[in-house]
Amino acid sequence: MATKGIKAGDKRKASANERISSKAPPKKAKIDSKRKPLEDELSDDNGESSGFSDSEDGGAALESQRNDAQKENKFNKAKTGGNDNNGNLDRTGMTSRESHAKQKQLAQERKAAKPLADELARTKKLWEKLRRKSHVPKDERQKLVDELFTIITGRIKDFVLKHDAVRAVQTAIKYSTPDQRKQIAKELQGTYAQLAESRYAKFLIGKLLTQNDNEIRDIIIPEFYGKVRKLINHPEASWILDDIYRGVATKQQKAIMLREWYGPEFSLFKQGAGAADGEVSPNLSQILEAEPSKRGPILKHLLDMVNSLIQKKMTGFTILHDAMLQYFLNQKEGTAEQKEFMEIIKEDENGDLLKNMAFTKSGARLVCLLLAYGSAKDRKQILKVYKDTFQLMCGDPYGHVIILAAYDLIDDTVLTSKTIFPEILGKNEAKEVENIIFCANDLNARTTILYLFEGPSKALFPASHAQDLEILKEIHEIRKTTSKKDPETRRKELIAAASSQLLAAITASPNDLVSTSFGCQMITDVLLTASGDKSEALEAVAATAAGEPVAQEADETYTRVHISQTPHGGKMFKTLIAGGRFDKEAGKVVTVDPPLKFADILYPHIKDHVVSWATGPSSFVPLALLEAEDFSSKAELKKTLSKSKKVLQQAATEETAEQKAKREAHEKEAESKAGKKGKKKGAKQERAVGNAGSRLLLEKL
Repeated sequence: MATKGIKAGDKRKASANERISSKAPPKKAKIDSKRKPLEDELSDDNGESSGFSDSEDGGAALESQRNDAQKENKFNKAKTGGNDNNGNLDRTGMTSRESHAKQKQLAQERKAAKPLADELARTKKLWEKLRRKSHVPKDERQKLVDELFTIITGRIKDFVLKHDAVRAVQTAIKYSTPDQRKQIAKELQGTYAQLAESRYAKFLIGKLLTQNDNEIRDIIIPEFYGKVRKLINHPEASWILDDIYRGVATKQQKAIMLREWYGPEFSLFKQGAGAADGEVSPNLSQILEAEPSKRGPILKHLLDMVNSLIQKKMTGFTILHDAMLQYFLNQKEGTAEQKEFMEIIKEDENGDLLKNMAFTKSGARLVCLLLAYGSAKDRKQILKVYKDTFQLMCGDPYGHVIILAAYDLIDDTVLTSKTIFPEILGKNEAKEVENIIFCANDLNARTTILYLFEGPSKALFPASHAQDLEILKEIHEIRKTTSKKDPETRRKELIAAASSQLLAAITASPNDLVSTSFGCQMITDVLLTASGDKSEALEAVAATAAGEPVAQEADETYTRVHISQTPHGGKMFKTLIAGGRFDKEAGKVVTVDPPLKFADILYPHIKDHVVSWATGPSSFVPLALLEAEDFSSKAELKKTLSKSKKVLQQAATEETAEQKAKREAHEKEAESKAGKKGKKKGAKQERAVGNAGSRLLLEKL
């Protein structure tokens, strides 16, 4: 019997007195020599146990029974071709080759004995043909798909849980018609939560959902309702669940799944607090506002789920980051709960949590808030986690905003510049040029350079980056109480730290940068605002204007258009000649100090073709030269242009190629609209004709 207080079968540690040293020799078992053999004892029994069998009672087999069993086993082996009762091969008297052949035969027999063995074998053969897409003609492939559907229809559930058969089903979906896909989706209805937990069948769910069929989506996703907590903790199901949440689910479906993080009641009742017009809101603040008494249980349940995944190192899920943001936004500043949550995030050993958060929308916003509310030590720790990740982050749709937040929040600009700039700008001369050209032309990465020069301007943050401006506005409000350094001082210190690398890249590769509008914008910002010696960079940029304006440089990969023929090139030169940007409020150009004196640097490169510039798309460049106060060759330029007044007058009055193309497009559109409405053409709008820059130059002359 088990000792009182301890269940039978429970393990417990031995007490100190009971422990035996591993060095001590093992004790020998005592054998009672007077004890009779078991058979003798049984034969001496008074017959009390007659009628009972040892095999029935669970006892050991008797010696005589063992002998009988061995004889029977030998007979069975002879009958089964050398196999024992367990189906194992008896290799006695066989060569190695015979043994392998026999093993192969047995394996095939076992497979043939399984349910749907013939169907599975045929399915695999069809899959082997179909997966070689380039080797199967379209007509033959359609026949194979039809045959495959004939086999799997009505048996999908039997096939999808087998790792080799589920591949064939996925191939069937790949080449199926919309109706066939819906047929499969409906046949599997009720099993999707189970399939998500399967190592192989989970890919079938992904295959069905990648077809962008709303009906299939609405069949599959509701089956996960009420099971989010279980599935997000499952090693297989968690990934497919998050993929669905991130990329397929509608706004309402995402809201329903996220609300399950708030407690069991949200798993049972889809509509509750915060819901209106049949819709549910994932916003935790609305729920807590409607039912403040549930604040404690909801936040506890949410934190438990978050902490559970963090402890399991399952930190890459978008739904996790959304839940974490909801928790943080509903904590009051400076409370013990907020500090505890920040510690949970920082205590992640490898920093995988913070790194994963940088690449999701909610995660990036949460990191920005952690930087805003954190101490100087917290900010340094967070920055350290992202070491060797900044280059990847700067081009990410979400990660780049963390770099902008670091610029605005961390007072130690030496730490910021030494940690971030070597990664995004490059650690050596070759890498500098490559990285800066990428950053200049990438829609996300360019913000990590130009934000220091332009701030939150609309030119830098288009409508697609509206969320960046919202986050920056949010952290600017918080930093009033958490950061000490003046924002303008911080900005100038960071510009000074980045200037040398940016100017060096412009000097080394000006042609690559001026070939795009984004590159020209970066050159303009850097040359106007950077600190240090700009003479080499200014000369390199001016040299790109050399040559005949109408000429084109042919390359193996593309044809380079002369910079004078591009609107962004002309705009860049005009701004650099002016020496500053136009201030709408002041109504004038605000020049930089010290002045660039770019007019004198540019003119020697264009003076041989200045008339072509004056009558071409960049005609405002010669005009800017005449208007520049620091231009020393103004008289020479006027003289050259005066000799070509007829050419200027012709350019000022004749329709340009661009104007002609716009007019023809407008007329075509007007005719199309008039034809549809059956009305007569309206009066023609008068459009400006001629080169505006040439016209203004004539006035100057």
